[in-house]
Amino acid sequence: MEVVLRTVLPRLLGDISFEVYAHQCKHELLARLPARLSGYRRWIPDDWRIVVVVDRDSDDCLHVKRRLERISGDAGFLTRSSAGGATYSVVNRLAVEELEAWYFGDWQAVKAAYPRVSPAIPGKAGYRDPDAIRGGTWEQFERILRRAGYFTGGLRKIEAARAIAPHLTPGRTASRSFQVFCDAMREMADA
Repeated sequence: MEVVLRTVLPRLLGDISFEVYAHQCKHELLARLPARLSGYRRWIPDDWRIVVVVDRDSDDCLHVKRRLERISGDAGFLTRSSAGGATYSVVNRLAVEELEAWYFGDWQAVKAAYPRVSPAIPGKAGYRDPDAIRGGTWEQFERILRRAGYFTGGLRKIEAARAIAPHLTPGRTASRSFQVFCDAMREMADA
């Protein structure tokens, strides 16, 4: 996710500066987030924004989002979802089910990075909705790449992110979770 964000955010935010703070896993992020947000609340300028992006994995989407919203509220922040048009400080977003769904959503980007993958993947029944792929999004992504002769020893996620991210085009994605993320970033850039 860090590699993708560092590549895609400049295109969405223009010349707005940003920093990415990565965590090893969702559990670590959720465990550290309350203290981190409370610390930010003490000094963050009013015109700064915090964006929290986490994989949904197999968790209930609404439960994860409510948890992020509660953590933000407990730290004293108004979120985009709860602001009702007021100025907010935090945007909570989910990659549904995982980051790899964002890749499935822009298969042209995957083809640009890995030309031997089948161009027919997005038209197949199990892949038409990237955010609803069954059986683990990254596992499905790995299988497709392996069948095409890539990552025969297993998917190297950072390497794949570095290869695909420069080709991701937010305006053509079929991933609803990536669209919602991009819309929020554009809104912040325009504010």
